Amino acid sequence: MAKKKEVTVEERLRALYDLQLIDSRIDEIRNVRGELPLEVRDLEDEVAGLNIRLEKLVASLEVIDNDIASKKNLIEESKALIKKYSEQQKNVRNNREYNSLTKEVEFQELEIQLAEKHIKEFKAQIEQKKEVISETKERLKERETHLKHKKGELDAILAETEKEEQALIEKSEAYKTQIEERLVAAYNRIRQNVKNGLAVVPIERGASGGSFFTIPPQIQVEIASRKKVITDEHSGRILVDAVLAEEQKIKMEKMFAKL
Repeated sequence: MAKKKEVTVEERLRALYDLQLIDSRIDEIRNVRGELPLEVRDLEDEVAGLNIRLEKLVASLEVIDNDIASKKNLIEESKALIKKYSEQQKNVRNNREYNSLTKEVEFQELEIQLAEKHIKEFKAQIEQKKEVISETKERLKERETHLKHKKGELDAILAETEKEEQALIEKSEAYKTQIEERLVAAYNRIRQNVKNGLAVVPIERGASGGSFFTIPPQIQVEIASRKKVITDEHSGRILVDAVLAEEQKIKMEKMFAKL
């Protein structure tokens, strides 16, 4: 049975830095999209909300129209009753009956006045709602145009980057299978906790990438020897030497160009 080849520390470091370069490229692609997906989602929600508002406003107009029709019917009924009571007054036998019918007539006249007042109020509401509907339609049209524009931007970016992003995600997962689980877990944890998602960085001018804290010469020698995985005591990032980093960058750039 063939003996499984033991992976050296240097090979682990190279694999880790390759993984970092792949994930950083994915981050770059997603940064190009920026807030566009969120903007599109927010605009879609706003457009949906405006459509619902329009539906409710139109429905409320129908309710008011029905209320006006109801009040007009009430007016006609009251007019009919007034005519009826006025005719009855001509044939009353005493003052009590006459006064009773007079009160009925007065009551129906008040009903007519109240109904007319309500109709006037309803018509004012209709005008107000029509104005709101007009403003809402204008706002909806403007938001739909903006949404179409933003969707076009997003679709264009996705068309350019979606294939590459998916290929890089698959590469990232493949590289993770080549690295010990504990190192992958540490790498993921560091990526979540540091700025720009940089978990593996080279030494630049005597300090870890993106840091101002100088690394002692002895530690720099150990990093360059590639005999063990060393982390920056200030940021927690995994450190690699500049030569290894440059070699892996050249290798990965060739891979990226083929995607």
